[in-house]
Amino acid sequence: MRFLIDADLPRSAKALLEKHGHEAIDARDVGLRKAKDLIIARYAQDHRACLLTGDFGFADIRNYPPAAYPGLAVLELPRDASAAFILGLIESFVRQTKILARLPGRLAIIEAGRIRLRPA
Repeated sequence: MRFLIDADLPRSAKALLEKHGHEAIDARDVGLRKAKDLIIARYAQDHRACLLTGDFGFADIRNYPPAAYPGLAVLELPRDASAAFILGLIESFVRQTKILARLPGRLAIIEAGRIRLRPA
């Protein structure tokens, strides 16, 4: 699977995803560090990448209808989340191969101990 990692997540997320056999693009590496959400979303669509982000604005299906994306994966993070905590959530998510297989066209909300997959 191909992921676009939003700039709000640790840079080490790219290596973690690649370790699990996924292609990963860090938004900062393609000039999207300070891009507006709509530009980031468009890039994900154009490059057929699931957007992986901690920005809960992407969970608003009125603005980002899941059917228009190869997947939207939004991490629900506490304000004081450490990089290790975030990477742990990402790793628990990518180990769920059945969920990943169902992700295109859907929104996944990833939180500690639970992944909610919104139907297409």
